[in-house]
Amino acid sequence: MTAQPRHSRITGTGSFLPPRRVTNAELAAELAQRGIETSDEWIVERTGIRARHFAASDVTASDLALEASRHALESAGRKASEVDLIVLATSTPDMVFPSTATILQHKLGIAGCPAFDLQAVCSGFIYALAVADSMIRTGSARCALVVGSELFSRILDFDDRTTCVLFGDGAGAVVLEGSDTPGILATDLHADGAHRDILCTPGTVAGGKVLGDPLLKMDGPAVFKLAVHVLEASARKVLAQAGRSEADVDWLVPHQANIRIMQGTARRLKLAPQKLVATVDQHGNTSAASIPLALDVACKDGRVQRGDTVLLEGVGGGFTWGAVLLDF
Repeated sequence: MTAQPRHSRITGTGSFLPPRRVTNAELAAELAQRGIETSDEWIVERTGIRARHFAASDVTASDLALEASRHALESAGRKASEVDLIVLATSTPDMVFPSTATILQHKLGIAGCPAFDLQAVCSGFIYALAVADSMIRTGSARCALVVGSELFSRILDFDDRTTCVLFGDGAGAVVLEGSDTPGILATDLHADGAHRDILCTPGTVAGGKVLGDPLLKMDGPAVFKLAVHVLEASARKVLAQAGRSEADVDWLVPHQANIRIMQGTARRLKLAPQKLVATVDQHGNTSAASIPLALDVACKDGRVQRGDTVLLEGVGGGFTWGAVLLDF
């Protein structure tokens, strides 16, 4: 009988972006036709974003997730048939139900293993990774596919320049496997529903109609103020849990929301600027997909190496936040 693994470890990463890349200049031109004024300079100065990807109208979150998952499985040297758990973080599912995870499972050509969605908005991947880690540690799974996939272009108000310039579409995935060697060292998850109104999409479906407003709403200054504080606190908590210090962190891979939030968090943790993995300039904010997307980019370009200590952290609507510290 095979012994139950005591730890979980990321063995592969993957990502996928829709082919259509939209620069700030292109988006500004489209918004100008709606009477909305913005510019590349205005967007870059406030967010650090220079481009984002938008999916075609017939593409679903499970389509993006499928491509990212295939890349992650290839990276891990695993077949889809070896996956015994799928946790998919998304705020833009294919349908009300069933879960996008079960649709992804079918597209991968597998069946039987647990598959479910997790909704924590931009913190979704952190939550999903922590859940999968716990299930592996307790013996409920050995090879998990953890995915973040989003189509935020579908819920943007293109008459609101303060939000529509921020978000993009994409998917990222990791393969998380049981291991006798420590991989995920510590996790920390939080939520506070008292702040639900500062970042939300307040619509719902009832009687075949949309009730409320189905488009994203955000109080940018309030999000910024809260985000930097909670991200620092969560990062320090996982470091303390693992008996590590800021000096032990090789790479900070935060949720890619705004370059100023990301740089502010790095400064508070006294991390050198070159330790910050930033893809927000090319991807925009892809919500639950942003962390695995950024991690995959840093793995593929050779920055993140086996043995490196990586700090992942996210913050999103709910208000939710959390962090994961791991040895890669």
